[in-house]
Amino acid sequence: MPSHEPLATDAEVASPAFLDKDNVEGDYSASSIRAALINRPRQELYEYWRDFSNLPSFMENVKAVEKLGGERSEWTVAGPGGMDLELVSEITEDVPGERIAWRSSDGSDIDHEGWIEFRDNAFGRGTEVRVFISYDPPAGAVGKVVAKVLQREPRVQARRELRRFKQLMETGEVSTSEAPDAAPRGPRHL
Repeated sequence: MPSHEPLATDAEVASPAFLDKDNVEGDYSASSIRAALINRPRQELYEYWRDFSNLPSFMENVKAVEKLGGERSEWTVAGPGGMDLELVSEITEDVPGERIAWRSSDGSDIDHEGWIEFRDNAFGRGTEVRVFISYDPPAGAVGKVVAKVLQREPRVQARRELRRFKQLMETGEVSTSEAPDAAPRGPRHL
């Protein structure tokens, strides 16, 4: 006897960045996940990101990354109000070509954790890159508001940096609206 139940059409077709709900709950007061589709091979993207000295090339708030030995590194990051913050991070998971996870270690100005994942797009259109960041802002809720107002909050930065990473990997440069460096201008004559 044939069934009269309609065919189910409830397949999960949303971006994987929004399906892995168990992966977006951090241990800190602020968390964010961002995703982008980048038209480059997964391994190439992973290798570029894994060499942390490359990160200041597209992360505007990251001034420097210094390897401390083992899986630890120290990041100098521009914080709110022109203040530099030192983030000491330790890699907690490294799956070549797929995933890098980290968390703060002793000596860090901000308690934080995060991960980045690289997945082949199901339709053969490059690589899905997902970044998760969870942190406790300095000065608590007040620090979070100040950072947000000054556009230095990691959620805002993650979106921008992922967009710049995409630009750099696909075109070889990061587009900006800033004027290129030019020769100094002479005094104006009125």
